[in-house]
Amino acid sequence: MADNWQQNSTQTASGAQAKPIDEGLRIYMLKVYNYMSLGLLFTALAAYFGASSGIYQQIAQTPLIYVLMFAPLGMVLWLSMRLHKMSAAGARTMFFTYAGLLGLSLSYVLLVYSGVSVVRTFLVTAASFGALSLYGYTTKRDLSGMGSFLIMGLFGIILASIVNIFMQSSAMHLAISVMGVLIFAGLTAYDTQDIKRIYYASDTREVAEKKAVMGALRLYLDFINMFLFLLQFLGNRD
Repeated sequence: MADNWQQNSTQTASGAQAKPIDEGLRIYMLKVYNYMSLGLLFTALAAYFGASSGIYQQIAQTPLIYVLMFAPLGMVLWLSMRLHKMSAAGARTMFFTYAGLLGLSLSYVLLVYSGVSVVRTFLVTAASFGALSLYGYTTKRDLSGMGSFLIMGLFGIILASIVNIFMQSSAMHLAISVMGVLIFAGLTAYDTQDIKRIYYASDTREVAEKKAVMGALRLYLDFINMFLFLLQFLGNRD
């Protein structure tokens, strides 16, 4: 009888301890998704502004177009390396600045593809991303081994894309697009699980905030890249 009472007390204490951890994790993940969603909104608004105002077309006729093309890449690399040294407020500001700058560089999407196909591709991407991220969050399977394989594949398609700039092969372009969709689909699940894994209940508010911003950046990049690769299949050019 005493043993049963002690066992029940232990289980109750464990449950009580797990409850605030689960609540903290839920708040942390919601913050990640909220930041990511705001980043996508900034990108969409900047892309629409760039295309509708004619600013992108004006920049495209000058050497500044190369700055606009490569600045987001440099900025995301810098942000990834320097995030741990920034304040949480600085990290948020840089993330949203990056999202807006990338949106401006993606204005060409709204000029090249029809609006209906862009919206359709966005909805397909959102549904796919949601399902994959949910899988990464809920699965008990360890996806860490898959992550290293996917990173290698990512470098592979970057290299293949550079080569195809000179080859202009339609077959290689199709293969890159297929591999790109598959790789970023896998990265969505992997990154979600890894973002969940690095949550630590005893983190300070500042550290937890920076982790949330970094997690949002990772999922944001997965979403954007999956969208762009899917657009190769689903987009109708004007």
